[in-house]
Amino acid sequence: MKSVQQEVDERSNLTGTNKFELLLFRLGGDDKGEHNELFGINVFKIREIVAMPAITAVAGSPPHVLGVVNLRGQIIQVLDLPAIAGVKPKTGLNIMLVTEFARTTQAFAVESVEEIVRLDWSQVMSAEKSAGSGMVTSIARLEGENGEQGRLAQVLDVETILRNLNPDASPEISQQAVGARIQIKPGSVVLAADDSVVARALIEQGLDAMGLPYVMTKSGKEAWDQLNSIANAAEAEGKTASDKVALVLTDLEMPEMDGFTLTRNVKKSARMANIPVVIHSSLSGTTNEEHVRNVGADAYVAKFSAEDLANTLRRVLKQ
Repeated sequence: MKSVQQEVDERSNLTGTNKFELLLFRLGGDDKGEHNELFGINVFKIREIVAMPAITAVAGSPPHVLGVVNLRGQIIQVLDLPAIAGVKPKTGLNIMLVTEFARTTQAFAVESVEEIVRLDWSQVMSAEKSAGSGMVTSIARLEGENGEQGRLAQVLDVETILRNLNPDASPEISQQAVGARIQIKPGSVVLAADDSVVARALIEQGLDAMGLPYVMTKSGKEAWDQLNSIANAAEAEGKTASDKVALVLTDLEMPEMDGFTLTRNVKKSARMANIPVVIHSSLSGTTNEEHVRNVGADAYVAKFSAEDLANTLRRVLKQ
C-alpha cells in the first residue's frame, strides 16, 4: 500500500511524463433522466471536494450563479454547472468542486463524483469541431476493461465557461495596457499554443497590441509539428529555427501533448534549444512552477493579464 507521501510525489511527477489525472463527475441528464454523460476536470485545478453546504443567494446574481458559501472564512461563488451544461441532475446538486486557477477561486455544483483516472495526454483529443465545443475543450478516451471499448469523458473548458458567464469582466487589452511595442527579429514570429478558444482570443489580442507577429496552434503536438516544419524550412534557406521563431508561448493543459512535454522537446532539440519558452497557464502554485523550472522553460506567467504577459515577454526577449 502506498503512503500518502508516495501518492503526492507520484502525482507531482506526472507532469514529466505527458500524463495527468482527471476527476470524473456527472451533471445530470435530459428531461427523462437519460444520457447522463461523463465530464472531467484536471485534478491540479481542484482544491477540494466537499458535500454541498448551505448556499446564500446573492441579489442580482447572473444566471446560473447559485450564490456564495463561507468555506473556512473564504467567501466563494458557487456556479450551477448542470444548468450551464443544459442538463438536469436526477438526485440534486450534491457535491461542490472548489477550483483554483487563473488567479481565481470558485466552486462548481455537480450531481456526483465518480473517480480519478490517470491518463496520457495522447488519450485526449481536441473537441474543437465537436458540437458544444464552446464549453468542452477536449474528449478523453478512457480505457475499457477486458478489451471492451472505453468510455468517453468531456473535459470542460472552465475558462470559457467563466468568461461566458461574465463577459463584462474581460480584461482590457490595449497598447496602453501592454506598453511599448516589442521588437523581434524581422521575419520571425511568436509561436503560441493553447487549446482554449477564449484563451487563444485573449492571447491573439495581447500579441497584436504588443506588435508581435504570431502563429497560433491548438495543442502541444500541433505546435511541435509546426516548429519542426519551420525549422526544416529555415535550414533549407541556410538559416536557423531561432531566425524564424523568436519565442514559444505555451499553455500546460493541452490534448495530445502537454506544455511540459512541448517545452522539454524544444529544450532537448539541438536546433531549437536556444528558442526561449514561456509557459502561460491557469495552473498555478509552487509545485507547477517547480516543474516549469525542471523542464527548462525560460519563464512562467499566470493567465490572464496582458500587462504581466507583456512584461514577461519583454524580460525574456531582453527588451
